[in-house]
Amino acid sequence: MQTVQAIFETLARLAPPELAESWDNVGLLVDCGCPVERALVCLDITPAVVEEAKARRCGLIVSHHPVIFSPLKKLGPQDMPFQLAAAGISAICMHTNLDAAEGGVNEVLAGIFGMKDPVPFANGCGRAGEIDPVTVPRLADRARALLADRCNPPLGDTPAVQVKYADTGKPVRRLAVISGAGGSLFEEALAQGADCLLTGEASHHAACDAKRLGLSLIAAGHYATEFPVVEALAGRLGQALPGLEVLTSREDRDPFTYL
Repeated sequence: MQTVQAIFETLARLAPPELAESWDNVGLLVDCGCPVERALVCLDITPAVVEEAKARRCGLIVSHHPVIFSPLKKLGPQDMPFQLAAAGISAICMHTNLDAAEGGVNEVLAGIFGMKDPVPFANGCGRAGEIDPVTVPRLADRARALLADRCNPPLGDTPAVQVKYADTGKPVRRLAVISGAGGSLFEEALAQGADCLLTGEASHHAACDAKRLGLSLIAAGHYATEFPVVEALAGRLGQALPGLEVLTSREDRDPFTYL
């Protein structure tokens, strides 16, 4: 058994809250005050994840995306904090602090693509470094396969990961990665000398501008570029607190269905 506060303090050492962006909301966001024997790690706290936590007897959910982000003006049964409290499940959320932390979201992503000596950029959130030379189409295809292997399979017969790319035609020797919605940060990637930015989401205009400035861009999905940290974080938390059983979510899936 562990107290929620002890687990939070351990996670705060792994991903210090002070690394979070000023607009973010991270930390112990739902505290039911009960000792925890088993914790569930996920990307998003959804109704399916709460039901999974109940079925697997988890007294705590550790998520990447904050379960409370905008100020609450009312609270009802349709709201996730209400559902957590009603089930007696606490929630610790680690968002942009986990993006930037050593061993966090973007270092996991950099490791997947074999990045050598990754360095932080974009306020510490992204990572840039050398990789073995590869064409953009080949790298995009590799992203689809590597990330699909690390994500929960979708429900139904749909692709696990959908990837799109803007190709300057140059081989990629220096790669920049920013998980999630990082497409607007292409200028920061260029400043790192990157040939390509791999991220989750990118707008039409970001792709046009990046390509015009000589930077290729790969958008591999918000969920797909972030979910791989779940297993890594669960392993680190379990190692730091041997008396706590740490599980990874089986029900946390990409909210989108792809044709």
